[in-house]
Amino acid sequence: MDADEILLAVDPSLRGSGFAVLQRSAGKVRCLHFDVIKNPPKLTVPACLLEIHTRLSDAIARFSPSAMAVESVIYVQSFPTAITLGSARGAVLLAAAQRGLTIYEYAPRRVKLAVVGTGSAQKTQVAFMVRTLLGLTVTPPPDAADAIAVGFTHFQSTKFPKPPASAHRR
Repeated sequence: MDADEILLAVDPSLRGSGFAVLQRSAGKVRCLHFDVIKNPPKLTVPACLLEIHTRLSDAIARFSPSAMAVESVIYVQSFPTAITLGSARGAVLLAAAQRGLTIYEYAPRRVKLAVVGTGSAQKTQVAFMVRTLLGLTVTPPPDAADAIAVGFTHFQSTKFPKPPASAHRR
C-alpha cells in the first residue's frame, strides 16, 4: 500500500447515505471529512440518486481518493426495499467507477465486528467506537459513523494487500 492512502467510505441509503474520507499515513488512520447525504421524503427517487451521485462525485474531486470501501448488500425481506437500496448502491458505485476508483465491499456484520468486537453491535456502539478509535472530537451521526467504520475495516483488512471486490468477494 502507498505510504499515504486516501479512501472514500460509504454506507449507502436512499434517504441517508453516510460517507467519510479517511487517510492512512505511516500506519495511522485519520478522518479528513464525514457527512450524511440527507434526501427529504418529498424528493423523488431519481432526484435522490442524482444527489447521492453528485455529492460523492464532488467528494472524489475534492479529496482524490484512490479507492472506495462500501458496505455490501444486507438481507432485506421487502422486495421494494431491496430495489431502493440497490438503486442507491448503484449511484454510489457509479460515482466511483466514473473516476476509476478500486471498489471494496464489506458486510455489515464484518464491519461491526472489526470496530466494536461483535457483529451484532448497535449503531450507537459503532458511533462511540469510531469516535474513540480515530480520536474524533465529536460523535458522528449514525450513518456517517457507519461509513467511517466501513473505511476503518478496509484499512484493517488491507494491512496485507488483498485483491479488490471485483476480483474477490469479501
